[in-house]
Amino acid sequence: MSPEPGSTSTGQRVSLHELAGFFLRLGVTAFGGPAAHIAMMEEELVRRRQWLSREKFLDLLGASNLIPGPSSSELAIHIGYLLAGWRGLLVAGSCFILPAATMVAALAWMYARFGKLPAIAAVLYGVKPVVIAVILQALWGLAGTAVKSTYLGFIGALSVLLIAFDFHPLLLLLLAGVAAALPMLRTPKRAAFGVPSLAAVGASLSAASASFSFGSLFLVFLKIGAIVFGSGYVLLAFLRADLVVHRGWLTDAQLVDAVAVGQITPGPVFTTATFIGYLLGGIRGAVVATAGIFLPAFVLVAASGPLVPRIRKSKIAGAFLDGVNVGSLALMTVVTFQLGRASLFDLPTIAVAAVSALALLRYRISTIWLMLAGALLGLVVTHFHPI
Repeated sequence: MSPEPGSTSTGQRVSLHELAGFFLRLGVTAFGGPAAHIAMMEEELVRRRQWLSREKFLDLLGASNLIPGPSSSELAIHIGYLLAGWRGLLVAGSCFILPAATMVAALAWMYARFGKLPAIAAVLYGVKPVVIAVILQALWGLAGTAVKSTYLGFIGALSVLLIAFDFHPLLLLLLAGVAAALPMLRTPKRAAFGVPSLAAVGASLSAASASFSFGSLFLVFLKIGAIVFGSGYVLLAFLRADLVVHRGWLTDAQLVDAVAVGQITPGPVFTTATFIGYLLGGIRGAVVATAGIFLPAFVLVAASGPLVPRIRKSKIAGAFLDGVNVGSLALMTVVTFQLGRASLFDLPTIAVAAVSALALLRYRISTIWLMLAGALLGLVVTHFHPI
């Protein structure tokens, strides 16, 4: 049975103040992209605070991956809705997004004024290995819950293989869900779940004028937020097609810088929109672009959130969700491997990752302290040995 809004899976009450405090802190410290954000939520909300069971967390993760938009932001919104209803939905999502958007807007101001980005490579040098350790810990715990049978384990392993060969993430999740549900299809009777045609929504919004206006800026990012699945690289492709090629609002160099800022700041990668909005229309443009790209996430979670418990009650739909869950973990596994290759490239970074993993698994040290220690170490190491 699902907990009542405002209470955890163990019956503990969760206030809006507690919810806001956690997601504000996460929005300030969650470096590393969606996989890291998801891992930090699992470590804090499932392991430490026990606000959610691991099974419920996996269900919300699977539901978030099935709709377009920023998956970690949508997971935060799902969690807020589950724990505190509609107010929790708004509080969790806003508190996770706003700190990152504010930081990105500040960087955009510096970029517009000085023509370059502030140097933060030293901080990231020490933080990235900690992020890898956090993700690996989450994967280990979640896999133990998600892989309920040898058959699901096979689906997960096959999913990893397909992703490694650039199989489309959304198609993979759907196939994993169908494969998991097949053994349950013993009769012709089947359940159908309606999914809105977001491609049609995107097509209807694509007629914005090439001349700049705040209205057209909002529509461009509303369309992108409503149809983009996948990583920051998929977002880059959509942004370039709309803003560089079709409208000529940005140069390629500006777009690359905008995506870089979204990647290196904590919180959702989609705050790239904040940077672009500021370059095009100052503070007002930053607000309009940010609202446009994140609005679909709130709407889609509000529409799909109430369906998650109903899906789990159906044997066929529940099996489908089990498949989606192992597919989601396969996506995280491949992303972690790719991040690891880029982040663990010398003895200090490997050592930081190993010590962080030990601190998390054995001594239960908070990820916040590990992030701060990693950042400080990065500054010290790169001072004596520039990267």
